[in-house]
Amino acid sequence: MADHISRGIVPDGRDISQSLMKALGEEGEVILSEGVYMTGPLSIPSHSRLILKKGAVLCFRPEFELYEPVFTRWEGVKCWCMHPCLFVDEGEDITIEGEGTIDGSGERWWKECLRKKGKGLGPDSDLELRYASLNPGYKDQPGGGGGREFQFMRPPLIQIRKSRDVRIEGITVQNSPFWTIHPLFSEHITLKDLRVLNPYEAPNTDGIDIESCSHVAVIGCHVFVGDDGIALKSGSGADGISDNVPTKDILIRGCTVKAAHGGAVIGSETAAEISGVTVEDCLFDGTDRGIRIKTRRGRGGLIHDLAFRRIRMRRNLCPFVINMYYRCGTDDASLFSLDKQPVVESTPDIHSILIEDCHGDDSLSSAGMAVGLPEMPIRDLTIRNSSFSVAEDTTASVDDSDMYRGLPTPPSRGFRLRNVEVRLDNVSVKCDGERIIREEGTVVL
Repeated sequence: MADHISRGIVPDGRDISQSLMKALGEEGEVILSEGVYMTGPLSIPSHSRLILKKGAVLCFRPEFELYEPVFTRWEGVKCWCMHPCLFVDEGEDITIEGEGTIDGSGERWWKECLRKKGKGLGPDSDLELRYASLNPGYKDQPGGGGGREFQFMRPPLIQIRKSRDVRIEGITVQNSPFWTIHPLFSEHITLKDLRVLNPYEAPNTDGIDIESCSHVAVIGCHVFVGDDGIALKSGSGADGISDNVPTKDILIRGCTVKAAHGGAVIGSETAAEISGVTVEDCLFDGTDRGIRIKTRRGRGGLIHDLAFRRIRMRRNLCPFVINMYYRCGTDDASLFSLDKQPVVESTPDIHSILIEDCHGDDSLSSAGMAVGLPEMPIRDLTIRNSSFSVAEDTTASVDDSDMYRGLPTPPSRGFRLRNVEVRLDNVSVKCDGERIIREEGTVVL
């Protein structure tokens, strides 16, 4: 067992990154006891174990220039971006556990991102111009709102890339510069009993983003973040289609998500397929959306065989969403036409979705929505033994149900159906006005 004191790994304000990585490589295990340990970016080797005791805080330095470029994925597209704070790259048999905390010192990153977004600027700092030169085609790459247009390529707090048999358990991860925990091109990953915490207003600080991975379990996690809570992705646009690495065989069980943009989220980067997903026994409390599937023309991908069971949702804007008119990350109005478009490789396809024993109480915008494309309707959606109600005191706009574009405002806060084949079995909807809104292209079985 490695002794952190004998290795010179002490909480004295000095950067421990080199000492920590050396100890993990030579001894295979490092235990951090109570105290604050400052570090730059870390790469965690195979066959190693990092233990953070109660009161131990591994705190990443918010100095942008420390995070040298690496070639990985950023918002669904392969490109050069900043080195993840904690990087597991082509590793195996790795454990990070304990009762301590990993802190990304995100405030400085968020402020810079919001400053750039507020001014609508392109790359202007030396750092951003460096990434723009590394990514010459960045203007044509799809984005999800994180700032690709100005090339401030913020790092995730933890990225697990092309790895297997990785387990993260018990710790708190907080204040991420960007996405918080990001398994990518990996398999056999376990995330258990984690606390994932970011301020709601912190931009693009998703909790857990599982992308182009298989055999992933997320068990008993508590997520309170500034974007989607637990999200599944498989690459974006032509790049994701070319990679063709799906996300499949995913279990999300016994998790609580609060405040986030969505509880359990599919998309919007869906290019390579997402399937074989089970989400059960979760609470989505005050999240903007509860169960959320989002994509649009140009994103591509087949989304199928998803099961959501025994989900409790309360005070959401909208508890259940399938939205194929997702607006974020593009200004191309042609993607949001209400008319049939040609079916091409980048047309998303959604079918075989089960919602069972799920209950959304006191929703603020609407009871739910399932909106497909006229050229690619949602097929085989089943909702059974479920209930959805709208709060009597709400003043929220019905158009805030999800981030869509091109759709007309519905006539009530009821459950909206458009371009969808759906089976409703023992489903209760409570709201003023029309409870089940059947728009064009809807077949209720």
